[in-house]
Amino acid sequence: MAKKCSITGKKPSFGNNRPFSLKATRRQWKPNVHDKRIWVPELNKFVKIRLSTRALRSIDRVGLMPYLRKHNLKLKDVTR
Repeated sequence: MAKKCSITGKKPSFGNNRPFSLKATRRQWKPNVHDKRIWVPELNKFVKIRLSTRALRSIDRVGLMPYLRKHNLKLKDVTR
């Protein structure tokens, strides 16, 4: 299962660990992604979405359907 937000597209980023000795070792930063069930009042039902906490906060503020319209997405593009 991919650690990727279906709405914002956030995914793991890669880089180097840099300790005091400056010996570079590869590492990965994972996004804070959750599987959530969100109520959609326009459709009168719940939908399951894999999304980051940043997207979840935005959806709580403006609603799921207006947020998807703003980002030119359809509900079937982001549901599981």
